[in-house]
Amino acid sequence: MSRFFRLVFNEEFKVYIRKSTWIMYIFMAVIIIGLGVMTKTVGDLEDRYQQDNWREVMQDENKKLEKENEEYQKKLEENADDFIVGPDMSRVTKNNYYLENNIQPTQYGAWQFVKDNELLLSLVSLFTIIVAAGIVAQEFRWGTIKLLLIRPISRTQILLSKYISVLLFALLTLLFVFIFSWIIGALLFGVEGLNPEIIVSTDIFADNPDFTNLNLIKEIASGYGFKIVNLVMMATFAFMISAVFRNGTLAIGVAVFLMFTGNSIVAFFSKYSWSKYILFSNTNLKPYFENGGSPIAEGMSLGFSITILIVYYVVFLLLSWIFFAKRDVAGQ
Repeated sequence: MSRFFRLVFNEEFKVYIRKSTWIMYIFMAVIIIGLGVMTKTVGDLEDRYQQDNWREVMQDENKKLEKENEEYQKKLEENADDFIVGPDMSRVTKNNYYLENNIQPTQYGAWQFVKDNELLLSLVSLFTIIVAAGIVAQEFRWGTIKLLLIRPISRTQILLSKYISVLLFALLTLLFVFIFSWIIGALLFGVEGLNPEIIVSTDIFADNPDFTNLNLIKEIASGYGFKIVNLVMMATFAFMISAVFRNGTLAIGVAVFLMFTGNSIVAFFSKYSWSKYILFSNTNLKPYFENGGSPIAEGMSLGFSITILIVYYVVFLLLSWIFFAKRDVAGQ
């Protein structure tokens, strides 16, 4: 077993010794810092509500918005054919919720910045795909596969060590986004506390939306957790393409294409009953935990989606093993 762990360590070392890997991390760090500075400069941090007179400030804001809305309605009647943008009246509804429930708004801080940076997990998936696509294919491309196979280690262990290395890279990169986002958020905005809560709308498109309290820590945990499902599936798919075709470029191209078009593919075939068996119909498990656990499509459930994901996962790994374990490398 210690030999296998050394093999995993060696694979992880080969990933992190590359300049391209550190470029990925530097790129993400620059984006996180840029987002932080942009939010600090032009974002609505709700810092005007942090004084003892926050109720008066909020009431004055409501009056200002209502006055602007009256002027907007008059202009709309006078210039019916012109495109005129009115004030955001949902802000009034939200302010009233704070006032009626005597809740002082939580100032924007590190935890909210971490939550906003969930979007960067798509970048983590992209970088993981790049690593997964090359970790097997490059051994054949460079001819170093023979050096691995002459060791007293089975092909299964070699393949498994490479796959675990990919998953470790994905986990470490996700943790980097989480930790670095929190650090930058703490430096720029401060920390809201150990158990912060925010008020959010239950329907952002409603004219008079309802609001609810959300625990930020739980929201971050669920948001990052749900993203991991898609991250693991796309990494496994790219790993499979790399092992089967020994072509890193093909693996990256196909995996990235499907990652960005998966939802469109599902929408295009949604009229067919078999569309629920498409991988991307099941990678987002979050809707099952919202809106009373409503299924994404008729006939789907949380158990159904998990089963479909397991089937795809097993097939991807099985194909990877079959092609890697049975391939003749004498001519490499």
